[in-house]
Amino acid sequence: MPPRFRLSPLSAALLPLFFCTLAQADTLPVGSLHVEADKIDGQMNQVLKAEGQVRAERDGQTFEADWLEYYVDKQYVRAGQRAVMRQAGSTVEGDNLESYLDLDTGSADNAAFSFKDNGRTLRGNAERLTMQGKGQYRLQKSRANTCDPNDDSWYLKAGTIDLDYGSNLGVARHARIEFQGVPILYTPWIDFPLDGNRKSGLLFPTVKTGSDGLQVSVPYYWNIAPNYDATITPSFMAQRGTMLGLEGRYLKPDYSGKISTEQLDDSKLGKKRYLWQFTHQHSINSQLGFSLNGTTVSDDNYFKDFGDRASAAANVNLERVATLSYNPGWASFTVKAQRYQTLQDSTGSVDVPYARLPQIVATSSQQLGSLRANLESELTRFSHDKKQEGVRTVAYPSVSWALEQPWGFLRPKLGLHYTQYQLDSFGSQTSRSLSRTLPIASVDSGLTFERDNTLHGRSMTQTLEPRLYYVYIPSKDQSTLPNFDTSENDFNYAQLFTENRFSGYDRINAANQITAAVTSRMLDNENGAERLRVAIGQRFYLDRSNTTLSGTTTQRTQDGSDLLLTLGGDLNNALRLDSSYQYNQTLDKTERYNVQLRYHPAEGKTFSVRYRYGRDEVVGTSSQRDVLRQVDIAGQWPIARRWYAVARQNYSLRDRKPLEQLLGVEYNQGCWSTRLVAQRYVTDLTQTKNAVFLQLELKDLSSIGNNPLETLRLAIPGYSKINETADQP
Repeated sequence: MPPRFRLSPLSAALLPLFFCTLAQADTLPVGSLHVEADKIDGQMNQVLKAEGQVRAERDGQTFEADWLEYYVDKQYVRAGQRAVMRQAGSTVEGDNLESYLDLDTGSADNAAFSFKDNGRTLRGNAERLTMQGKGQYRLQKSRANTCDPNDDSWYLKAGTIDLDYGSNLGVARHARIEFQGVPILYTPWIDFPLDGNRKSGLLFPTVKTGSDGLQVSVPYYWNIAPNYDATITPSFMAQRGTMLGLEGRYLKPDYSGKISTEQLDDSKLGKKRYLWQFTHQHSINSQLGFSLNGTTVSDDNYFKDFGDRASAAANVNLERVATLSYNPGWASFTVKAQRYQTLQDSTGSVDVPYARLPQIVATSSQQLGSLRANLESELTRFSHDKKQEGVRTVAYPSVSWALEQPWGFLRPKLGLHYTQYQLDSFGSQTSRSLSRTLPIASVDSGLTFERDNTLHGRSMTQTLEPRLYYVYIPSKDQSTLPNFDTSENDFNYAQLFTENRFSGYDRINAANQITAAVTSRMLDNENGAERLRVAIGQRFYLDRSNTTLSGTTTQRTQDGSDLLLTLGGDLNNALRLDSSYQYNQTLDKTERYNVQLRYHPAEGKTFSVRYRYGRDEVVGTSSQRDVLRQVDIAGQWPIARRWYAVARQNYSLRDRKPLEQLLGVEYNQGCWSTRLVAQRYVTDLTQTKNAVFLQLELKDLSSIGNNPLETLRLAIPGYSKINETADQP
């Protein structure tokens, strides 16, 4: 067999510089070039020529080619016919490859490239590739994407693309994005971050259709500084006109905030409409800080017209508040000024809350030996255009003691609640002063018993946890006191163990009552998961005196509250049950119950069903009470390889109509994903709204279309983004 290497005398002389085994390459001085080839020839310190299966290596940079020429004085390499250069996560393959090694410059024709940085890989081809320095490239007549090799499902095609991995910036000129060979977006100029970080420039348009027709938004992101940015979003709505949105954010070590606005001359209604939002948090020092928050809109229907179901339901009373807080360690002090803009529904029945101008709150909790001293105090000026105004002062000192052991606990507490009102003149009443003083005593106690058990063959710890909670508050007529901010809390299992069933300080219930409850749990010994939880509890009245929301004192007709039961837990790693039941023993009727079962075996697979019943509930936004019966079914599930279905049906059996319907499909190709979702939901008692979302996401680039992800997460418990989920068969 002929030898692989044929060395001339000159080649032998050059051998120490240009040739050694791979094992010796690591010992070469920095800047030395190691070459392997079938034939090596050249002139000492001038030029090296290698032919046949050439492989050259220098400081982590390698070349593979049919032939290679190396000019020593210029540190210049020329290689062909089809040569490959690899260095620091990048690969360039092309014709007529040349490189100035010290300058990191060079070029290649008909090049294929792959550049990997910060977990992102950009690959493609170019008619000519020019290396312009370390990590800097110019691609001419190029196309590129972030897909796996040989996947051209989409690509960015441009006259030129300049890449600078030093500043992590890419710039494309005369560029278009082609998806499945079809151009979907053109721009004469676009820049983009190479590492996914923030970068000024146009973001991809969003497209949506629905009750207001076609809507197109083209946002521009302005990266003003590392701690300042802004997004400017002009939007066109076929039935309403052009809206301009602006959001600015700032971040400093001691403060941060955001201001945003939307401005529209609504051609559909023939009037100007707007939204303003502002948030600011400021830490003056470790003890002192303040915050500002506020939202205002032009009209009552703003969120119904331009928001979604969640925002329309959440934004009824728009808060505007300024808060100053001080915490020296031994206490906490807060000064707040708060006002609301109330958005009325079609019935005009929304109650406008009081403004607090101002509210001063002081709280403290101090350990005194085995005792703990607590203080809640407040001074608030309540202001309202149509209701009684005045100042309320509250002081609630208390002392408590706690015995905590693994087998149980005992927590007695004694306090005195003082409330004083200085009321302004209102109607026929002159200004006046009123007060209320009530002692409050309570004892909370519980035991914990454990034993070994099994459930479906798994080792478990079963607990039995009885609990008794006693509260005493004397009965006192409060009908002459105003109601500034108090409402009655929802009756549930947690509320059984509270002193006062009212929120706020204007009403304090009479109480001579004891709550008896017992809970049993099955705890998985392997991972501590609560596989099953059963709890039952009831409040028993030793005195039937009852304080109503109006402040009057009545007599209860029953000796105890409704019976409450809860049942739930992670039945296995995929199935969870949550349920509650409330039974009225006096009427021998079910007051309400709620059952939810969710099956979630893996990401991208979730199905839930929920049923709610209430015998006497507030329905809609009015004060009307009626029977509530609703069923809610939602899910996300793979229906074929790479295909997922998403759906939700929230249906009112009482009204015999859906409250929200959602149906869509998602597809995850790997390098791109798309989702088409249609939604219809109720905005008030008589109106509904439709929306259709179509979104295309390109891997490591961006998304095109209106983003329905937040809608899907709110609608479907356990929803997973499919391009972050392993594909299901």
